[in-house]
Amino acid sequence: MGHSFQAVSLLVGSSVGQVFAVPLVSRICEGLTTHRSQKPKTLLDKLVVLFFDVVQAVDVPAILVADAYYARQKIISPLLAEGHHLVTRARYNAVAWKPATASKLKKPGRPKLYGDKVVLRNLFKAGKSFPTAQSPVYGEEKVTIKYCVVDLLWRPVGRHVRFVLAKHPGRGRIILMSSSLELDAITIIRLYGLRFKIKVSFKQAVHTLGTYAYHFWMKDMKPIKRCSGNQNIVYKPEKYRRAVRGKMDAYHRYVQLGCITQGLLQHLAINFRSDVWRKFHSWLRTMRKDLIPSEMVVAMAMKSGYSKFLMDRNTEHVLKIFILDRTNCRNLSVFSMTG
Repeated sequence: MGHSFQAVSLLVGSSVGQVFAVPLVSRICEGLTTHRSQKPKTLLDKLVVLFFDVVQAVDVPAILVADAYYARQKIISPLLAEGHHLVTRARYNAVAWKPATASKLKKPGRPKLYGDKVVLRNLFKAGKSFPTAQSPVYGEEKVTIKYCVVDLLWRPVGRHVRFVLAKHPGRGRIILMSSSLELDAITIIRLYGLRFKIKVSFKQAVHTLGTYAYHFWMKDMKPIKRCSGNQNIVYKPEKYRRAVRGKMDAYHRYVQLGCITQGLLQHLAINFRSDVWRKFHSWLRTMRKDLIPSEMVVAMAMKSGYSKFLMDRNTEHVLKIFILDRTNCRNLSVFSMTG
């Protein structure tokens, strides 16, 4: 009780312009205290570990797109140290500083680094020039936004950070932040607008695949009261701790298999779009065959061809042999009408 997941997904674009958030890893980051350290790892520390576990396989810089909760020094500093960057939303009460002007008089001590303090939300009313542009937000057409770019010192990281102030005619005002000074304002707005794709991915994982519908019970696990926080198992017997670790491992394996399955469905949707729509023998109110189907459509298309695939006597596919060798055909509905 009380645990939550953090996930890292890869934004993947298709030839027709649609974007998917392909889930790569999802882990439980709350609920248990398993260390004796005086400074336990926070959710921010654990997200950095997840991110590095993903990007260590590639040798190119990556951009982490995250919500305002992750606009912290604990996220930006480790990313910058490894050549990566963060695009996020700044808090509405965020402040930054202008660089200090060089003093003509020599004074003892370290030179002053920070100049005038800037309350970012006040820049909307400061009379600054806000150029207009077509909205780069995913799915929006014929929408004009206004934006302003300022590079200021952000004290938590002690370096310049790019802030983008945007005015949207329907969504209101927002302040975005990028640790990279090379990204232009339109790219920053477009990347942050794609953050909602991970919410769509979660919805498909829950309702189509049941990725988070796990039920692995541990009878001996001590119950805790609601709102009592993490359960501390540091001083529990080794047998109990080993059993809890096994339970958590079962959770993670189940969820990771769901992530892999969802990625395979997205692969079929992007690369075999016409085949999926041809096998989809149902109807949707918003069905458009010129677009890439969702994971739900791919799953239904595969389900409709599942029985034919297994009963085809002319093919000896490796996957077919694998399934039939591990299936009790008498209890399988596919074969209920066969002799």
